[in-house]
Amino acid sequence: MAEHSDAVDFDPVEWAKRDFPERVRIGCEHYVLEGIATPLPAYAYHALKLLLLIAGWMFFCSFTPGLGNPFTFSTWCFEGIAFQKAFIWASLFEVMGFGCMSGPLGMKIWPPHTAFLQFLRPGATKLAPFPTLPVFGGQTRSWLDVGLYAGLLLSLLRALLQPEITAAHLVPIVVLLPLCGLGDKTILLAARVEHHFAMIVCFLLAGNWIAGAKWVQLAIWFWAGISKLTVAFAYVVPIMTANNPLLKSSWLRKRLFVRYPEDLSPSVLAKAMAHAGTFLEFAAPLTLLFVTGDGPLLYFGMFCVVMLHGFILSNLPIGSVFEWNVLSIYAAFFLFVGNPEVSLFAVGSVPLVIYLLVGCLVLPLLGNLVPSRISFLVSMRYYAGNWAWNAWLFRNESYTKLAKLKRAAPLLREQQQRFLSPVDAVGADARFLAFRTMHLQGRVLGMLFDKATDGNPSQEYTYTDGELVAGSVVGWNFGEGHLADERLMANIQSQCHFEDGEVRAIMVESQPILGNSLHWRIVDAKRGLLEEGYADLAELATRKPWDCGQV
Repeated sequence: MAEHSDAVDFDPVEWAKRDFPERVRIGCEHYVLEGIATPLPAYAYHALKLLLLIAGWMFFCSFTPGLGNPFTFSTWCFEGIAFQKAFIWASLFEVMGFGCMSGPLGMKIWPPHTAFLQFLRPGATKLAPFPTLPVFGGQTRSWLDVGLYAGLLLSLLRALLQPEITAAHLVPIVVLLPLCGLGDKTILLAARVEHHFAMIVCFLLAGNWIAGAKWVQLAIWFWAGISKLTVAFAYVVPIMTANNPLLKSSWLRKRLFVRYPEDLSPSVLAKAMAHAGTFLEFAAPLTLLFVTGDGPLLYFGMFCVVMLHGFILSNLPIGSVFEWNVLSIYAAFFLFVGNPEVSLFAVGSVPLVIYLLVGCLVLPLLGNLVPSRISFLVSMRYYAGNWAWNAWLFRNESYTKLAKLKRAAPLLREQQQRFLSPVDAVGADARFLAFRTMHLQGRVLGMLFDKATDGNPSQEYTYTDGELVAGSVVGWNFGEGHLADERLMANIQSQCHFEDGEVRAIMVESQPILGNSLHWRIVDAKRGLLEEGYADLAELATRKPWDCGQV
């Protein structure tokens, strides 16, 4: 299928001589035809991990008499405690780093799971939301941080081992996770505070927790649909589909773009696929919202849910989002097929109503209007292609100074150099660079590359995505650019002491739902903010991924 030779295009000696535009162009041509080209054993690893999630859920369900037997699955899967244990187990799975953005598809080769290694290590770098706050603040993990995180894990495990879950088992979880978040906001996001934790709060506070859980799940789909109402989403679908290892047709891969290889904007086909996805994300919640029993409305709503999450799963996307999508499908069946008669107005708890209003309405709304203030996860803006992101540029070998940090894993580039051949390591790096620059936001990198490096030859600077810096330094990442922004850079600088120009970063904020531009900053690790401005989305759409400077 490949029309290019990896051995020729990604020869390390020749690659080092190429300038930035040529590297991006070659990477993009390979990406369209091959995706990131993750080896097939990596997908087998993630399949086993998904089976572990399901097997673990069944195991914990077995502590309740009559539940957990895979051969009688249909007789107990709609039991309330089975659903509760699914989300408590998923929260434990995620906060330990076994879920999203783990393993090879999460850009982690070895170790494949880093969150729990980082969160249990005193002295490791952390991102306290209030760094000057007594006891919980600071830049590195204290024994208190470690103790709170360990307590959270034990409280989740304790609940899973019970034949019946009561308030006494849920209160420690609901108390400990926010306390962990005061010490390190990364833990809050890793535990999927907007979804898994919100469900656990419903279990604790609701008069009828199924009603509360319905509101959470509907909000997840609705706000995900809202996030697609930007020009950026049209770029997401062809890039995700081109990375599908099951798509063997080079003809179809090329049809996802306007004119391969000259114009890699989304084609009419790709835009139609994107619009279909947006329709499904709105149709599912707006249909299921009115379901009160069996009938056509329920069938159509569930069709939309299965098509939506099934399409994402069938593309085998990077990010290792399989567990979350499977859990969302199960939640839809349990809440709306298994319990259609439960009214959304049966929440029966004023504290929970307040919590749901804040978590499912106010914060997502603010996150869409002012995305610089709120995580895209809390805003429920999934798969939208409209995220805060960062391009870290290390001069020569300056990235080796990161070894001074206590961290769970080195940068992905260092892992690739250890486990892959030189040609494969260069190819993997180039394809991931292509993945980023093919997105509409990613084209800011070419626009600002020369400015950020003072016009120096690109061979002097090594590009590393901020996503990968966060994964290495704070132990977890999932498309959240705010985990690798100025806060992390200042934290790293206090420990690594980079010289002027050794580390530059292009930091790009996501598009407000009512805006038409992206706020960008160029930051030097030692000198701080160097320059900032705005990139017009319409102008970015006229740029090729490999365009450099002003066009």
